[in-house]
Amino acid sequence: MQKRSLVALALLATLTACQKKAEGQTVAVVNNEEITASELNAELANANTPDTADKKAITNRVLQGLIERRILAEQARKDGIDKSPEFIARQRRMNEELLIGMLASRSMDTSKLPSDAEIAAFQAKQPQAFANREVWKLDQLQYDTPQDKAITARIAATKTLAELASVLSAARIPFQRASNQLVTSAIPAELYPQLARLQGGEPFIVPAGAKSVASSIVSREPAPLSGPQARTEAVNAIRRLNSTNALQQRLKELKASAKIEYKEGFAPPPGAAPAVPAKQ
Repeated sequence: MQKRSLVALALLATLTACQKKAEGQTVAVVNNEEITASELNAELANANTPDTADKKAITNRVLQGLIERRILAEQARKDGIDKSPEFIARQRRMNEELLIGMLASRSMDTSKLPSDAEIAAFQAKQPQAFANREVWKLDQLQYDTPQDKAITARIAATKTLAELASVLSAARIPFQRASNQLVTSAIPAELYPQLARLQGGEPFIVPAGAKSVASSIVSREPAPLSGPQARTEAVNAIRRLNSTNALQQRLKELKASAKIEYKEGFAPPPGAAPAVPAKQ
């Protein structure tokens, strides 16, 4: 009888030890799964809340979101979704993208700071982001990208958004009008001179998958970037560029030494461009 009591007590102690509690670094327990303070802080950091916000209310809301996510994820696992081929493929892609992003961040963090001469040269090559930085107000038309080459040619020949709207209407392609603004620092250096020379009202078109967006510049407001802020922007941009180039060079070397076997018909043609070209 005494032996049975000891076994029962041992079993009770084991069960009690397995029951996690919301204490210490654990801010909540959902079906015996912990949510830690570090997890909550990471979620709060990604929330981008303003400094004037009610911190306690934001924390409570974010924590509830974490709890609800855990509950739904647990149900998805019970339904076997985590064993499906689609989930496994998407999870692998997300993990790979996270690893690559952290590899790039580590490369940037360990890169040396550029010299004053490198910073000055970079700013001179990127006038749209520094000395000549402007804010452009835009009128825009968004429409489904046509597949008919004749319609595409007529669109390319238009000189105003009004002409473009007429071409789209004649081709029975629906479109939406919008107003927007563009800071020229977002424009690639190689494209900026072409856009800067556009005459008033002349549209430029940017394909975006199945959609295209045509924009015309309504006004240009100077917003030059100089001094310490310009230096900080330049340093960060140079380090990102150097990190990208270093990562691409490393990828080239790793790919050259990797053992890659293709099923017949899946190998790239000789001389094919890399999947992610190195940035210059």
